[in-house]
Amino acid sequence: MQIILWIALACVAAIAGWLGWNAWVTRKTAAKVAQAVPPRGKFIQISTGQLHYIDKGDGPPILMIHGLGAQLGNFDTGLADDLARDHRVIAVDRPGMGWSDRPDDADASPRAQAALIVEVIEALGLEKPLIVGHSLGGAIAMCLALDAPEKISGLALLAPLTMMPRETAPPFVGLNLPKPFKRWLISETLAIPASMKNADDVFYYIFGPDTVPREYSIAGGGLLGLRPVSFRNTSRDFLASGRNLKWMIGKYETLAVPVQILFGRDDRILDPADHGEKLADAHPHIKLHLTDGGHMLPLTHIAESAAFIRQADPR
Repeated sequence: MQIILWIALACVAAIAGWLGWNAWVTRKTAAKVAQAVPPRGKFIQISTGQLHYIDKGDGPPILMIHGLGAQLGNFDTGLADDLARDHRVIAVDRPGMGWSDRPDDADASPRAQAALIVEVIEALGLEKPLIVGHSLGGAIAMCLALDAPEKISGLALLAPLTMMPRETAPPFVGLNLPKPFKRWLISETLAIPASMKNADDVFYYIFGPDTVPREYSIAGGGLLGLRPVSFRNTSRDFLASGRNLKWMIGKYETLAVPVQILFGRDDRILDPADHGEKLADAHPHIKLHLTDGGHMLPLTHIAESAAFIRQADPR
């Protein structure tokens, strides 16, 4: 009996030591990330706290909303600069991502996040911006168009989440953590070391068949995902991402602003047949464009994304 007790204590000590080591790696990594990718823009106050954004160029406004687990750097490796030649371009860190605040109890559903984008539009005094939404940002943009069409001129969506997914893409399976304590524990110990170890596998799905741009880690902000708070809020966004989809799907016929979509034919995260072709077939007022490439069009197909956004602008 005493031997069993000692074995159990040894196992507990080993697990505690393993978790402690991972927690140390996590803290060290997060500190390095904060130094490598500091805030690059400005801050405004909205209901969830400080919101970080960039603001470039002059002309008709474009407001850009990034996807799951991302931040404004996904637009700031060339796409924002291209569009800023003839537009005023604003890209935000969605509340809870990048350098933007979000309380732990804030509603993370697409519709709630769309209401926060309305706050941004009003705080910056934007006159009917064209909304660019990528991936989950596309679902948020759709909710914005349905709830507040008077605030915007139209939608130009890049690989958007528009329908109920048939299955979860492999990189997102580990985000299914509905219990807050478990989510916190994993974020502070295992998530970041595992993310670094499995980066190539994750990139296969998120970027493939396109290559990962050299600028992704720093200029593209990719390293900012290696922080516990980013993991927790990405998990919360993932869990809430489907909350309004049934409502959205039932409202597409009532869209009162122009909507255009660009999808990569080889997208490994969201099936362009489901989220693009079937949607456009059912709702001819939504215009679909297809191109070669994967899911991360704002980073991997900059010139084509910029051309698509310009032609989608109804102004």
